[in-house]
Amino acid sequence: MPISDFAQDFHERMFPGYQSDFLRTDPEFIERFDNFAFDQVIHQVDLDDRTRFMVILAGLLGCQGIDEFTAVLPAALNFGLTPVHIKEIVYQAVPYLGIGRVFPFLKATNRVLEERGVRLPLEPQATTTCEPDKRLNAGEKAQTAIFGESMAGFWSSGPEDSRHINRWLTDNCFGDYYTRAGLSLQEREMITFCFLAAQGGAEPQLVSHAGANLRLGTSKDFLIAVISQTVPFIGYPRSLNALRCLREALEARQSSAEQAQSQHPTHTNN
Repeated sequence: MPISDFAQDFHERMFPGYQSDFLRTDPEFIERFDNFAFDQVIHQVDLDDRTRFMVILAGLLGCQGIDEFTAVLPAALNFGLTPVHIKEIVYQAVPYLGIGRVFPFLKATNRVLEERGVRLPLEPQATTTCEPDKRLNAGEKAQTAIFGESMAGFWSSGPEDSRHINRWLTDNCFGDYYTRAGLSLQEREMITFCFLAAQGGAEPQLVSHAGANLRLGTSKDFLIAVISQTVPFIGYPRSLNALRCLREALEARQSSAEQAQSQHPTHTNN
């Protein structure tokens, strides 16, 4: 099975002038992988190039694919992502994956950027200061914008012995990260969905963030495209789990809409 012309052309756009050594050591594997990942998936999944590579990088962060992430970084830059976009994807991963898993990705990102002549640090993207109340207020605004007014005051809710974690979620996760420039709220929710899907074991949070994506106006078909794009990079089990979580979020959204309709029926004049 020869590698298709389309897959070869796409690979050349990703890595100009580079020929994988797998063509020598594992020709049957690379023929099938390239034809699938860089032809069949590309034709099936309707995403613009910038979004496609945001999804791939976020999925690789989530599944801890550091070698592939490092390899794909130059391709992401070739397909329109800027150093700011890439740094923000990596930073956004910290509250969802933890620095223990993100640390090598940050180092790899810095190495690749500097090898390409990018001067570090990049221009600042923070929109909040270190003042606790400002971080908290900004984080609460981000939470309510994404999840709805039910999140107002969430930071002060819950059992007293663990209430501080709810506050951290608001002022640190949302106040420190979601408020940064460089990516929109929709883009941050999309890559967060990818982090959660790819790492596995976070299905309750994945359902919640699938719902948040839908609430921000991201369509079901778009999220299915995002999941589909991750398949070659994170595998079928976690991709199928993500699809199930999306279906669950859609069902919850439909149920909530029907409940609201039954409580406030539309009256018509006879």
